[in-house]
Order: sequence, then C-alpha cells, then structure tokens
Amino acid sequence: MSDIKLFRILSPGVIELQGQSMALERELQTLMEKNLETLLGLRFLASEYSTGAKHKGRIDTLAIDENRCPVIIEYKRTSNENVINQGLFYLDWLMDHQAEFKFLVMEKFGKETADNIEWSAPRLLCIAGDFTRYDEHAVLQMNRNIELIRYRHYPDGFLILEKVNSASSDASIPSVSITSEAKGNKHVYKTVTQYLESAPEDVKALYQAVEDLLISMGDDVDKKVLKFYVAFKRIKNFACVEVRNQAKSVLVFLKCPITPDTIIEGLTRDVSGIGHFGTGDLEVTIRSKEDIERARRLFEMSYQLN
Repeated sequence: MSDIKLFRILSPGVIELQGQSMALERELQTLMEKNLETLLGLRFLASEYSTGAKHKGRIDTLAIDENRCPVIIEYKRTSNENVINQGLFYLDWLMDHQAEFKFLVMEKFGKETADNIEWSAPRLLCIAGDFTRYDEHAVLQMNRNIELIRYRHYPDGFLILEKVNSASSDASIPSVSITSEAKGNKHVYKTVTQYLESAPEDVKALYQAVEDLLISMGDDVDKKVLKFYVAFKRIKNFACVEVRNQAKSVLVFLKCPITPDTIIEGLTRDVSGIGHFGTGDLEVTIRSKEDIERARRLFEMSYQLN
C-alpha cells in the first residue's frame, strides 16, 4: 500500500483524508483518457483498441508520448489480475503492427509525427489502486519499459499518481536518415549515443556531471536514451540533453516558465519559436562545471514542475 498521506489543514489542527480506489475502473480510464496530456504528458490515440480476431484482445488505451514513443496503458481492475503479462503481449503485438499504429498517429497528428515515431522505446504503463511486491519484482526481471503507477482518489476531487518503479530499457540507437521535405534530399544525422562516443574527454565529463545532477533530483527520475537526445523524466519529461562536440558544450532543454528570472545572459535562452529536438522551451548551454552550478536552481524548478 502507498505510504503517501494527504492531510487537510484546519484551524485547530489537521485531519487525514482517506484515499481509495474508484468504484468503477472504467471511471478511472475515462478520466485518464480525457486528461492524458495534463496527467501523464501523453497524447490520446484510441480506447479499447481491438488487436483483431487472431490476437483476441483489447488494449485499454493507446497513446503517444512527448518523445514520440508508442504507449500502451492497461488498468489493473482486480488484485489478482496479471496486467503486466497482458501488457507485454500487447507490446509484442504493437511491434508487429507498426504500420497500423503509424496510421492511427497520422490520422490524429499528421504525417510528420507519424514518420518520426520513436520505435526504439515503446512503453507500457500499468495503472492500479495498488500493486503487490510480486508485481514490482516481476518488472525488475524484465528489460522492458514497464512503468507501474499507483493512484489514490480522495474526497473533494483530489487525485494522486505515484510512480512505483523506475523503469529503463535503452535499446541500441542506430544512425537514421531524415528526408528534407523542401529539397527531397536525405541527410544522415548522428544519434546522441554516437555524439557521446566520439566526444572529447572534457565534453564527456561535462555531460556526466549534468546527468549526475539530473539523476540526483529524486529517486523517481528515469533516464531514457532516444535518437537525438537523452530524456530525464518523472512521470513526464523535465529535462532533455543534447551534446555539441564542436562547440564543446552540453545543451539542456527544461520545462520552466520563460521569465526575466529564468533568462540569464550567456546561459539560457527562449527557444519556444525555434525548432529543436526534445521537449522544453528554456535552453541552457553548459560549457563548464560553473555553468552547472548556475543552472542548478533551473534544473530543480523543472523537476518540481513536472
């Protein structure tokens, strides 16, 4: 059972609010699907999606995340339901039906998003009122992107989502070809992994110092190596990191408000109107260990806000 407690502060003292599961799991599913972007940083694709007569299943919720990774959400309806194995079955189905998923994305969000789906890191989210220690142990044994999320529903419309585990499965990311729509020419871009492998030692040390600080923000932080950046996330991204070997710098994109307090000369800039990989519109350029210390409060702000 979750050890999170919620209290109401009253003038004579405090009272504890008693969390509970929703009476109907369908009610939870409907609430999640209507608010996926706010709650989980996901874009909704389909509900109760049929896997066809051959596989005889229905995926509770299909979505795509802010890193353009496919996402399957399954809701655990009873304490003895083996939702993890069921979700793994659907993950395998997804990888065998990429064209079908891509068509869904294209219908909802257009060709550009569909052409840039991050197939290296599909995710399975299992959401339940509670999980057993056996569920948590089972996930630890699997090298898959499986996230257990516990929810508690409270009076007066409060909902708490708690990440139970830290899941990370980084596939090998090859270099990829991207077609320029304007000229029709293909350009091969290096991946962030390749940039790191070929980086000078001082850039590698700089990146490692940034990673260490972002990971230390909390024990709920996951690192995900994607094609062009490394994402650091809780339930949602709070930092995306790129490596610039020629400039001998590390770029960190944060989800912080753009204010005079966050725009710092020589350190940060607003890139909300500039195309870039990853999420977050505050770009932080790290050229030294001193820059990391100057940016620390911004890292913490983005972590707290996401």
